[in-house]
Amino acid sequence: MAIDLSAFAQEKGVKYFMISFTDLFGGQRAKLVPAQAIADMQKDGAGFAGFATWLDMTPAHPDMLAVPDPASVIQLPWKPDVAWVAGNCVMEDALVDQAPRNVLNRLVQEAAAEGMHVKTGVEAEFFLLTPDGSQISDEFDTASKPCYDQQAVMRRYDVIAEICDYMLELGWGPYQNDHEDANGQFEMNWDFDDALNTADKHSFFKFMTKSVAEKHGYRATFMPKPVEGLTGNGCHAHISVWDKAGKTNIFADDSKELGLSDKGRNFLGGIMKHASALAAITNPTVNSYKRINAPRTVSGATWAPNTVTWTGNNRTHMVRVPGPGRFELRLPDGAANPYLLQAVIIAAGLDGIRTSADPGKRWDIDMYAEGHKVTGAPKLPLNLLDAIRAYDKDKGLKTAMGDDFSAAYIKMKMQEWNAYVSHFSSWEKENTLDV
Repeated sequence: MAIDLSAFAQEKGVKYFMISFTDLFGGQRAKLVPAQAIADMQKDGAGFAGFATWLDMTPAHPDMLAVPDPASVIQLPWKPDVAWVAGNCVMEDALVDQAPRNVLNRLVQEAAAEGMHVKTGVEAEFFLLTPDGSQISDEFDTASKPCYDQQAVMRRYDVIAEICDYMLELGWGPYQNDHEDANGQFEMNWDFDDALNTADKHSFFKFMTKSVAEKHGYRATFMPKPVEGLTGNGCHAHISVWDKAGKTNIFADDSKELGLSDKGRNFLGGIMKHASALAAITNPTVNSYKRINAPRTVSGATWAPNTVTWTGNNRTHMVRVPGPGRFELRLPDGAANPYLLQAVIIAAGLDGIRTSADPGKRWDIDMYAEGHKVTGAPKLPLNLLDAIRAYDKDKGLKTAMGDDFSAAYIKMKMQEWNAYVSHFSSWEKENTLDV
């Protein structure tokens, strides 16, 4: 039975709703709506000017309405008189095809029509910086190998514990938190779920983490490579596919290599087949390519891939199969749009199943030490432009993601790239002034 948001407000003491949507660049946009007005908003949606966000629209476009999906509603644990609810973007009674949550919804339904229930989890890494973003917030966090540093995580206990307490309260099933491989970096893990639920939780997690950090006088960033020389922010995705009822893992087959069924292997084959194009979605910023093509970091490893390879339980490859019935895609970074990340995984995987795609040779070597031995595996894009071009050439993936979405995304990302290359940097002057 659908949730009545007015009744939810009365029961929970909610005074305001944030009707939220995510644009093409991952920007979270919202209207703050008093509970007295939510009944009309639940029916008709909150109005936005799409051009004022990162969507491919003009000032002449009609109002875009974000119609709240009541199943996604979350009462803010740190401000309980406010509730957040994800909206589906509509214009003139039709879904906006380029809106990321709509893209994901369509692909979830496509998978369901073929008897598949995609479940995913994400590992969202972030840094805690000073408010101006110029340096990490903990001046004592200086170890060359800071991963799992218990003193460092306890110095930020108030922030990490508060976020984890909220996830426990929300029933997300958080199960571990740690200081990550870079100074000032943390990771928090919660249970996997249906792809749409994971995307909503991922979106809310970013909002919650930034809000709690600000409350404590810090700035949380999911930027792929916020500090030169340190490990970047990944957003590894764990993927499995279940039957229509969501009860049986159809990726699991103990009789097969690494416990991955034929269907699971084909889904993985789709990921491998579309990997270079996938990067335009999973690694969507100029800065993303400072992470996946990085030199050795202070800790000794980037923990990020640069080649399209897969393996067993080995963290130096783009995909690893850490146990039966699932695999981990290690390509995405912290800038990945929560909805488009899930959508492109499903799009590539469904294509892999439909075409019986083979993931190719399994490599079990240390890619950081012996990657030069790999032959025939493509390198991942070197920059955002290469990734956009790879996506534009991948007609199958573009169609699967939606032609309207793909055209809008490529157009907006090319504008971003052109703005970047037009920027006059200090590096140019330092290296060219005396030519």
